[in-house]
Amino acid sequence: MKKGGMILGLFIVVITVFIFINKLHYPSLPIDNISAKEAIDILKESDSKINEIAVGGDSIWYITSSENKGISIADENIKQMIGSNGWEYKEKDGAGLFFEKDGKRLIATTQMWTKDYVLVKIPSNFK
Repeated sequence: MKKGGMILGLFIVVITVFIFINKLHYPSLPIDNISAKEAIDILKESDSKINEIAVGGDSIWYITSSENKGISIADENIKQMIGSNGWEYKEKDGAGLFFEKDGKRLIATTQMWTKDYVLVKIPSNFK
């Protein structure tokens, strides 16, 4: 009986370690072709505060850290990145950040993915 309990305990530990190493405890991404672990690794391995993780159709997906300060720090990272491409920030409405340039309007939408990370979807024509 003791041996069976030890084997079961060891099995539970191995499964738990596997889940945390592969970031399986994170919610699924709204993007195909990339796992949660890959998205987080892209951000952690970079010196940039916001990183591209996928291109899908006419949109580019980015990930940024909320640094446990909520979405406001992520909004600042987005404003800085898009502003560096000549877009002027106008306003925020819900999850959308609105920018203008040469009479055109750009909307970047944010999604609080976890308490530590924010996903950003930006139309690919912003660059």
